[in-house]
Amino acid sequence: MKKILFMVLAMSAGIGALAQDTYMNERLMNGGNDVYGTSRYVGMGGSMGALGADLSCMQFNPAGIGLYRRSDLGFTFGALWNAHPADGFTNGRATLDQIGMVYSSRLDNDDVPFINLGFNYQTKKNLHAAFLADNDKLGGFSQMDQLAELVTNGCGTDYNLAGAASYYSFLTPLDKNGNYVEDVKNNKDKIVRYHNKYNGEKNRYSHVQSGSLKAFDTNISANFKDRLYAGLTIGFESLRFDGESDYYEESSCLEKGVYKRGDYSLYNNYRIEGWGFNLKLGLIARPFEDRSLRFGVALETPTWYQLTSDTRYRMTDNVSKETFPKDKSADASYLAYSLRTPVKGRFSVGSTVGNFLAWNVDYEYANYGGMNMGYPKSYNYDGSAQLFDNQPDKAMNKLTSNTLKGMHTVRLGVEGRLNANIALRAGYNYATSPYAKQVGFDQLSLNSYAMDYITHTNYIRMSDTHTITLGAGLKYKKFYCDLAYKLRRQTGDFYAFDTSFSKRAQFKVDAPLLAGKTIDPVFVDFTRHQLTATLGFKF
Repeated sequence: MKKILFMVLAMSAGIGALAQDTYMNERLMNGGNDVYGTSRYVGMGGSMGALGADLSCMQFNPAGIGLYRRSDLGFTFGALWNAHPADGFTNGRATLDQIGMVYSSRLDNDDVPFINLGFNYQTKKNLHAAFLADNDKLGGFSQMDQLAELVTNGCGTDYNLAGAASYYSFLTPLDKNGNYVEDVKNNKDKIVRYHNKYNGEKNRYSHVQSGSLKAFDTNISANFKDRLYAGLTIGFESLRFDGESDYYEESSCLEKGVYKRGDYSLYNNYRIEGWGFNLKLGLIARPFEDRSLRFGVALETPTWYQLTSDTRYRMTDNVSKETFPKDKSADASYLAYSLRTPVKGRFSVGSTVGNFLAWNVDYEYANYGGMNMGYPKSYNYDGSAQLFDNQPDKAMNKLTSNTLKGMHTVRLGVEGRLNANIALRAGYNYATSPYAKQVGFDQLSLNSYAMDYITHTNYIRMSDTHTITLGAGLKYKKFYCDLAYKLRRQTGDFYAFDTSFSKRAQFKVDAPLLAGKTIDPVFVDFTRHQLTATLGFKF
């Protein structure tokens, strides 16, 4: 009987899709807490908003390209690896981080001596990662407890994991007398609640992902009397995210008053991809004619994304070893949606001391609670979504507003020159966590279209980020070579499922020994190292 129920559940689950949620949106779109670009830029912690004259400045402050007096061509490559790799995960990975050029045009004009044009491709966020999050202290809680709570509240549908699990397998309905009902269709009594019959002992969760968020920037900038610099960058961004996860739970299953092994696993394979665009405006001013002190300001508009997600997933009864659906080639489900990131504001101050020292401090603010998600109202003849013809997901956007907050990022950078051809650099980057407070995964019960396709119950709350960088540069005539090392530390609290349901009245009746209790999160460490090298030519 149990095998058959697993089969029906899994076949129903196959039509689902990976729901795009607040936590996933933040993880994919928050590029402000990492530093990518040229090795000089990385070596200074990404802090060059007032100093300028670097290819990566068009991503942070477009006015920085206005400080060029010669054309520049450069590309950056390297390697990254995780400090705490998961077993069986290919840790090291070669990277192509940046390719760009600036064409500097000298004008016969004292008021506007230079007009510069630039193009730059660079990585904004590398998504290559893996982690394990095992928890052997479930204490009786099960993933199915959360699904039972959702079904009791009427949140299960035929398309999501909660609905399929409740109707076909794990969650047995109770009649008004509290007795199990084996056949809902023939039951004449009123169904008052669903009950989880699984006693969770421990679980294992593994996750592997790859992909990146890439930016393609086109810049125009101008120099006004060597005192004021202005720039505009038109940016296009491309996202590709591939992931696999496997949740395994060991538990006891209550069948007809007898506890039996009820172990099961849930596997997800998913992809999110799409593109977006934004604008960046920047100014750098040198207010004192006899001093090198500079101030920079920049504004980045929201990035408007058009994205799609699709997934395949299956469930396995680990007692009978039966896996369903049998057909592994079944078409993946599909969900088209839009996403608008927050506005970003930046302020910078920097200066040089003679010809041997340069320093810079940057500050950035972005309110991630203002991210907005929606869905297309209509489609083109070929099945693709019509651009910007969207209806907002009010429930998800409200949850985002309550869960995420303003994020503050401070970047410090310094460069010292040993002589005209050799430079040493160091930087530090601190970014606050964008999460507002201890909010659980109650989004599963949202009246949101995305939740109709939910296939997982896990989420991660990310911590503050600390990044330390070191760098060196060598120039020979018109050629230059820069090197950089980056140590980025960020951790997170992983929850396989949310246990806020334990505080509710009905759960206290169903499971009084677990009432009001919670499960501690599993600590995960995303610390990583990266080495980069830039080869360039100025002419």
